[in-house]
Amino acid sequence: SYNPTISIDGAPQDQPFSFQPGVGLIEGWTEGVLKMNEGERSWLSVPSAKGYGERAMGSPGGAGFYIPANSDLLFDIEILGKEGYDKQDL
Repeated sequence: SYNPTISIDGAPQDQPFSFQPGVGLIEGWTEGVLKMNEGERSWLSVPSAKGYGERAMGSPGGAGFYIPANSDLLFDIEILGKEGYDKQDL
């Protein structure tokens, strides 16, 4: 599992969370995070084709967040730790 720190508009900032690579995540997020080392902080740029593509996410003008279709995404990520990860498992 991972404990990255995420900082994006409309989302809680600097809130560590754990996730399993490839499970319920956009392709670009998984690919980018797996290239990072423990303790590394980086801007992760995800092109729309490896993000949500032609699908919009959320509700325009509604509560919460909205990501228009064909949006490139940018994440500020810090890998705080890696547990139980083996590249051969992917």
